[in-house]
Amino acid sequence: MLKISPQWPFNPQNSPVFYGWVIWAFSTIGFLCSIPGQTMGMAVFTDAFIEGLGLSRTQLSMAYLVGTIGSSIFLTAAGRWYDRLGGRIMMTFASLALGIMVGFISITDLVAKTLGGGILITFCLITFGYFGVRFFGQGVLTSSASNVLLVWFVKRRGLVGGIRGVFISIGFSLAPLLLGWMILTYGWREALWIMAVGVGGIFAGLALVFVRDNPASCGLRADGGSQHDSTGSEVLEGSSRTLDEARRTGVFWIYSLSLGMHALFGTALTFHIVSIFAEAGRDRSEAFGYFLPAAVCSTVVNLLASAIVDRHRLKPFLLLMLLCFIFGATGLLYLEQRWGFWLLALGFGAGGGLWGVASNLAFIRFFGPLHLGEISGLNTALTVFASAVGPAAFSLGLDYYGSYNVAVKICLGLLVLLLMAAFWVRQEEVIHARHG
Repeated sequence: MLKISPQWPFNPQNSPVFYGWVIWAFSTIGFLCSIPGQTMGMAVFTDAFIEGLGLSRTQLSMAYLVGTIGSSIFLTAAGRWYDRLGGRIMMTFASLALGIMVGFISITDLVAKTLGGGILITFCLITFGYFGVRFFGQGVLTSSASNVLLVWFVKRRGLVGGIRGVFISIGFSLAPLLLGWMILTYGWREALWIMAVGVGGIFAGLALVFVRDNPASCGLRADGGSQHDSTGSEVLEGSSRTLDEARRTGVFWIYSLSLGMHALFGTALTFHIVSIFAEAGRDRSEAFGYFLPAAVCSTVVNLLASAIVDRHRLKPFLLLMLLCFIFGATGLLYLEQRWGFWLLALGFGAGGGLWGVASNLAFIRFFGPLHLGEISGLNTALTVFASAVGPAAFSLGLDYYGSYNVAVKICLGLLVLLLMAAFWVRQEEVIHARHG
């Protein structure tokens, strides 16, 4: 089994600060480096790809659907790799592979011409590119960056994750604007090259040097201190469950489906943001302007919820998250109205902030840390699958009904059903206990 000594190239025990905060920094940057594999990262290139590749919007959406669904099939296996190899190797490998796949997408049109051109060849190539960036970006890198931090903090796990969420929300909200500027300034191909070098070259190298799998391997304890310290409080985790045990519980499915619903709806909105706003009589600047108030609301709610969630059960947060998404979906149906815009931004923003709390804590609280990679891998697979269905479903709805409203109403109905189910499903979890 491939392993790297935790003492190479330096011993984390010699760090002037608790090394968990270094892991926090790389966890946060890892999330941001997944942007090329996130919908908001690819969506900015949609119009450029349509023009450069000669594909229609529906064809490109279907390529995104097929590539993303294909990537989701392998994410549970990637979770097993995480459990065996650890976050250090997985983050390094995922970011390197993501950079390579972003580079591949940048030359898709050139490769297609070399192979004789044609819609089918181009469609297959961009589908493979989408498969790569979605698997290594939204899938493996995001999951690894999340999991590696969870074992370094226990008593303050929610709060630390919330602080990370602030920077992620800011980065994700600014990413479409930054990428749009890069495309206008340098061109879409060159913008992809910049991302490929930053993620696949610079971050991969830094992750290899600085990331460590867990505090125990470094002679440290979660939340700070040495393994040999006899003072302080000890944190007790609940007993770990296997993947088979987890997926036989209702709590796994209610959280996975709720988190996946956010991915489906949110991805569709982001992917077709310009077109959706145009249907409501709003221009491109208003479409991209949606991200700022939504991000501010998401950041504030995430930080407030994270500050208190370590002392409370997750169920109220799940219920409130689903309720916020219902408000947001209602606002989307009335987007032509000013209040509809703000209901959308605030509803999806607040719901997204609560989504960050639930996705960060749910599976380690309910099922423990031992098989976290595999369990969270299955959840990630479901989330990625849902994110693939969203853009295609909205695009087909537009083609067949001439409006996005039918797809929005279906999503709204599903959210209501999930809210009712979340009230009913029993949730037993271990928060933490102290003694000393």
